[in-house]
Amino acid sequence: MNNSSSERLAAELRSWIAGAPAGARLPSTRDLVAQHHVSAATVRSALARLSAEGLVLTRPGDGTFAAPRRGPATTDYGWQTAALGPAPFEVPGLSSALAEVPAGQLNLAEAYPEAGLLPLASVRAALTRVTRSPAMGERAPVAGLEEFRVWVAGDLAARTAARVAAATARDVVVLPGSQAGLGAIFRAVVGRGAPMLIESPTYWGARLAAAQAGVVLVPIASGPDGPDPEEVERALARSGARAFYAQPSFANPHGGTWPAQTRAAVLAAARRHGAFVIEDEWAADFAIDAAPAPLAATDPDGVVIGLRSLTKSVSPALRVAAVTARGPVHARILAEVQAQSLYVSPILQRAALEVVLSPGWASHRRGLRVALRERRDLLASALAEHAPALELEHLPRGGLNLWLRLPAGCSEQTAVEACSRAGVHVFPGQRAFPAEPPAGYLRLNFAGTPPEGLAEAARRIGAALGGLGAA
Repeated sequence: MNNSSSERLAAELRSWIAGAPAGARLPSTRDLVAQHHVSAATVRSALARLSAEGLVLTRPGDGTFAAPRRGPATTDYGWQTAALGPAPFEVPGLSSALAEVPAGQLNLAEAYPEAGLLPLASVRAALTRVTRSPAMGERAPVAGLEEFRVWVAGDLAARTAARVAAATARDVVVLPGSQAGLGAIFRAVVGRGAPMLIESPTYWGARLAAAQAGVVLVPIASGPDGPDPEEVERALARSGARAFYAQPSFANPHGGTWPAQTRAAVLAAARRHGAFVIEDEWAADFAIDAAPAPLAATDPDGVVIGLRSLTKSVSPALRVAAVTARGPVHARILAEVQAQSLYVSPILQRAALEVVLSPGWASHRRGLRVALRERRDLLASALAEHAPALELEHLPRGGLNLWLRLPAGCSEQTAVEACSRAGVHVFPGQRAFPAEPPAGYLRLNFAGTPPEGLAEAARRIGAALGGLGAA
């Protein structure tokens, strides 16, 4: 029996059943064999699939029939309202960066690079080797495998030219993805009901993690050159916040990078107020025109808590990240991680480690930089040609996204819906703002779609906006 033949026949019969009245008799096995040029075993397998799905009923000696169509269940779950009580935080809808995209749509809301930009051959080889090793029966330490923590500390040191107070493996905690890391850091360092400074706009997942942790956000306007250090100083003094979540390099969504003077001034303000800076290095592997050193490069006092993820640059299937924190705060974060996840799968840690230690990792990153530059420039030029009403405030020097301002009077929601009707899935900028947005924006990922789709996506967006009178 050929499974693919069985699956094809099942799909054809589903279509037939969808157009047939309930109780309609399906052709006999003999007729199906003749009509579809398959074996009797294939027919039996396909009918078994449909029966398991509740689409057909078989009556021995009589035949197989389309099952009665059932309406949606109407179970009353109202009793759960009193049992659950008030929602602890506002539950947002599924981010468009993670939503299922209808077939045929070009996805520029994607949060990850497309598969062709990832070292998937190395990932497959690493997983094959690791799953055949003793690691299959291994339990990792709570803080993570020492070898992985050594690599994280070494990677940070390699990117920190000044080598100021270099972190060691003892300062690293391995996490099941950076989203889990944000939640752990916010709970351990800030705490429910306490204030935390955050850039506006910022990563939508940080807003979600902060809401779940009960953290009170204090928005600070930020753009291509980061926030105004004087405003950061005033906000720390006014709010009493003891932490500032920031993305100094290739910020999501707008791609901005703090200049050296902003980095120095913000760190100085944090030191004066006894506050931590939580540095999210989500795009450490996505430099295009520059590779600025992390804030830890000029931090001798343990002010910076660094978050580093490999999920986007290695594989979405390997959700592995790490936080680097020096001093007593490390123990707080480690305790929080232990309470939430106990430890990260050693299989994932060893596979990710094999990839980044492989001889091909450095050349992969060089090739990735070239590919990202080509796609960034391709989408930017195509938008300038086909959708000139969109304002690209600056060309990012790294990351995965372009940040485009909608023309005055153009509703963001209307623009998003128009793009969807035109066959392009885009990320609405409003989700990135912890405060009221100054205008409507779209975030467009230039790495999640093959190059041949980028110009077509720009053409469709231009037509969609033109239909709104915004071209």
